[in-house]
Amino acid sequence: MVRTIADAFRVLRSNLEITGLQEQTVASRQKAIREVLARDFIIKDTFLTGSYRRSTMIRPLKEADVDIFIVLDVKYYRDDRKRALLESIKKSLRKTYTKTPDIRPDGSAVTVTFTDFKVDVVPAFYRKGSGYLIPSLELNKWISTDPKKHVEIWTAANKAHNNDLVPLIKMIKGWNKSRNLFKSFHLETLILKALDGVTITDYPSGMRYVFDKGITLVQYKLADPAGYSDDVGAHVDTKAKIQLLVDRLIWARDRAMEADAMAADGNVANAINKWRLIVPSYFPRYG
Repeated sequence: MVRTIADAFRVLRSNLEITGLQEQTVASRQKAIREVLARDFIIKDTFLTGSYRRSTMIRPLKEADVDIFIVLDVKYYRDDRKRALLESIKKSLRKTYTKTPDIRPDGSAVTVTFTDFKVDVVPAFYRKGSGYLIPSLELNKWISTDPKKHVEIWTAANKAHNNDLVPLIKMIKGWNKSRNLFKSFHLETLILKALDGVTITDYPSGMRYVFDKGITLVQYKLADPAGYSDDVGAHVDTKAKIQLLVDRLIWARDRAMEADAMAADGNVANAINKWRLIVPSYFPRYG
């Protein structure tokens, strides 16, 4: 329990941190999955991607997704073979992970639910010029991307924000966690865009600022900062879906403004209670 806004956000930052996920554990699982798939496929490269590699993953560990890119030989590529490819990856994994109850195609990956955390195995192909192609069942097309470039961009942006960007991303992911509004990369890209050209002075105002700017940003296309897509939020494809995001962002912004006003008046207890409405699973109690 805490008695100041600054202390509350320090505890929030700590509450969001993944614990128990060791590099060695992830590396060994990546190696094991590659060895399993190498029995059935010609693999050109494997590497870790996603929020784990961008350092923006939040707890709980059991619900975390560690993304493993598996770059396959081009002979397995067919424009009309997106689902079939994911099913063949699933079949290959199932031969070894016989006691793992949940292995299934999901979006652009095959998700393997282990007892400690999930692994998303993303099949990919080298893209002519640069980057990679990955399947999307949701959009029914091959998506161009470059997760290695994303790590470079996020790392540089975090440095430019004096290492405050990654913690702020995690805090806003904490808001999203209980509402399941945004996909992870869409939300992270929105935060990156919202904060372009500004400085994070503190976490409360940073969250309020992103909520406010996000109200407009979600209504338009949001380009991949690596330049491989003109809209990372293409899955938000109806007016109703867009309006839901707008409404939730307005609600979060207004509650953040109320919390700031309470704190400015010295009513720290109620300000903290207001922040607990915004980030209910992670924000500490006053006291």
